[in-house]
Amino acid sequence: MIQKNEKRDKKMNSKIIIPIAVVISVILTAGIMYSIGFDEQSQIVQIPEPEIIYIDKSVSAYFEGTNEIKKISSQQELKSILEASASFDGGFDTRVIRNMAVDDAVMFDSAVATGAPIPESTTTKTESGGPDYSTTNVQVENVDEPDYIKNDSKYVYIVSQNTLSIIDAYPAESAKVVLKIALDIESQHIQNMFLNDNRLVIFYNGQSDEEIIPQFDFVPRRSYNSVTHALIVDVSDKENPSIIKDYSIDGNFRDARMIGNYAYFVTNSNVNHQYPRLPVIMEDSVRIMTPEAFYFDNVEQFSNFNTLTAIDIFGDVINSETFLMGYTGSFYVSENNFYLTYQQNMPFGFYENSSRDRFFDVVVPLLPNSIQSQIIEIQNDSSMSSTSQWIAISELMQKSYNKMDKKSKETLFEKIKDALNEYDKKIQEDTRKTIIHKISIDDDKIEYVAKGTIPGRLLNQFSMDENGDRFRVATTTEIYTQYEGTIRSNSVYVLNEQLEIVGELEEIASEESIFSARFIGDRLYLVTFQQIDPFFVIDLSTDTPKILGELKIPGFSNYLHPYDEEHVIGVGRDTKETENGRVQQLGVKIALFNVANVNNPKVVDDIVVGDSSTQSEALYNHKAFFFDKSREVLSIPISGDVKSLENASSVKMFAPDYNRWSGFYVFDLDASSGFELKGTITHSDSDTRYYGMSNARTFYIDDILYTASQEYLKMNSFENLDEINSIKLENTGKFIEYFEEDTSIELETISKSVSSP
Repeated sequence: MIQKNEKRDKKMNSKIIIPIAVVISVILTAGIMYSIGFDEQSQIVQIPEPEIIYIDKSVSAYFEGTNEIKKISSQQELKSILEASASFDGGFDTRVIRNMAVDDAVMFDSAVATGAPIPESTTTKTESGGPDYSTTNVQVENVDEPDYIKNDSKYVYIVSQNTLSIIDAYPAESAKVVLKIALDIESQHIQNMFLNDNRLVIFYNGQSDEEIIPQFDFVPRRSYNSVTHALIVDVSDKENPSIIKDYSIDGNFRDARMIGNYAYFVTNSNVNHQYPRLPVIMEDSVRIMTPEAFYFDNVEQFSNFNTLTAIDIFGDVINSETFLMGYTGSFYVSENNFYLTYQQNMPFGFYENSSRDRFFDVVVPLLPNSIQSQIIEIQNDSSMSSTSQWIAISELMQKSYNKMDKKSKETLFEKIKDALNEYDKKIQEDTRKTIIHKISIDDDKIEYVAKGTIPGRLLNQFSMDENGDRFRVATTTEIYTQYEGTIRSNSVYVLNEQLEIVGELEEIASEESIFSARFIGDRLYLVTFQQIDPFFVIDLSTDTPKILGELKIPGFSNYLHPYDEEHVIGVGRDTKETENGRVQQLGVKIALFNVANVNNPKVVDDIVVGDSSTQSEALYNHKAFFFDKSREVLSIPISGDVKSLENASSVKMFAPDYNRWSGFYVFDLDASSGFELKGTITHSDSDTRYYGMSNARTFYIDDILYTASQEYLKMNSFENLDEINSIKLENTGKFIEYFEEDTSIELETISKSVSSP
């Protein structure tokens, strides 16, 4: 069901509180609460009000160092670095490992690798494609993002599990499957791919099994490690494509970008403290290089190798560098720089030490002076174990509490709680931070630039943006205190080229969290949510960010997309306040915001599809969102209960017996009038019982709107959505042999038939 949102001014005021308990404070609090009602007839002692004196220990001590980047020059140096940073359980096993096939000289041969020249394509298109076509919805212009489906003006390429399909999709009336083959890729699933002219770059995760000899042993052992394969496939001949390069890099695939003729991708490999070694790069099972490896003089605990690799897909050049740092999360990539981010890791033992410091630095100074002296005496008694010390301290405090009247106890306990809250806030402000690493890219050149630290956490890649020599980020900080629950705040930071903070705007939408962000030029459009949807327009024309305007409406937006300079599209969910003050999520909501008047943004129109059970991949994957400004057409995938969608105008909506419909909602979108449902395109399959729809994509070639799912590729007229053709997608195929001695492998054609809908 589609409904227009009514204007609502009702403010929702409930709050979600998430308590957190720290071990020492839990024990202390339990003892305190037990003692309040204990021995009320004991002698009353009035305790003077002590000054709160506790050491504000900065966590900066855990991150001392210059952050200077240093090169790892040998396997032995890597071992020494890891040993120096290890402070858990007495360190790690220091037995060495030797690779049976490679000596140290080869291990650290990190020059840019070149192989045999890739043959130039000699096959040209015999048929022309459409005059205009769309591609993957990406964040940064000229920076392509990988996906499971790619297209040009004529052909559609789809990877699913271990299968590659090539479809001659234009003209739509005669669309057919040209090739469907299964790649022999160790039964691993393909991640995604790039398309550039007649070249595909296909990524998939595999596994290496090198031989190792532990120290003082003579029997080789298998060492299994995750690797990422990058297959370069020549598809000039659509019926007989060939694999011309098969690179494998240690680590799991994290993300990738394509700029020009270069594919850049990041892999992450765990550090084996027992058998430490650097990542390596293989080509057709032959080791060709070990990337230059770098670390920082203040090595973080839980560090991993994050390897950035650049491949010329039309040449024979590959270069790579690896960095010992935290496990990377969100990426932002411009045409010139990679930004790798992750949450700051605290060292082993930090939280144990923090709990101890919390008690001795906060609680003890609030106790009577005589009790403080006795606690210090117990603490300094080396003949007692730590457990015995705590038992003695607990008994001492209990006796002290029992000598207090009820009012004195309550007063003291309130002071302790207030002090603990302030202490927790301070510690967490210092620890809950995001690390940003900046690495410049220029074809095969990879160069580390800078490291920065900002408070809070990033939502996703759209929380970051590069504009000239400035890098802008939007973060949410969540602080958990035992007695106040969760305290949230949001901030915007401006960083210079060296990732130093030069501007900030803090305390945005207190008690809310960022649900979506979009940087467009000198503005940031920000959506936060806890109970209502504040839509912020923030000025970034200077290094001093400021809020220009704010709009509060029910619901929230998970993704923001530019319409033009004066309008922004939001996709999320509608909400309503329940009788008990809570917030209930409703259907999928699409809104058009007018930001021409930055001081007074408005909602031009909004649409709600379905109910709370309705799902859309566009809520969490921007690649599933489609909007074409020239045609003013918007398409999003929808899966929902038939009854909740029954008011949709249309299009012969079909649903299987279990009353679940999946397909695409297509809207005409005008800046002045808003949304009008153009129709729906059904992807439900009566023979398949699934309750959602993933891998949902929309694109166009000429005047044909193409929609894809795991079930179908459908072709509909832009004008009226009349179906022109439909191809059933099936993940079937025969494995082909992989001959390592061959530099080029012809792929066997499995099927050329088209399954009619």
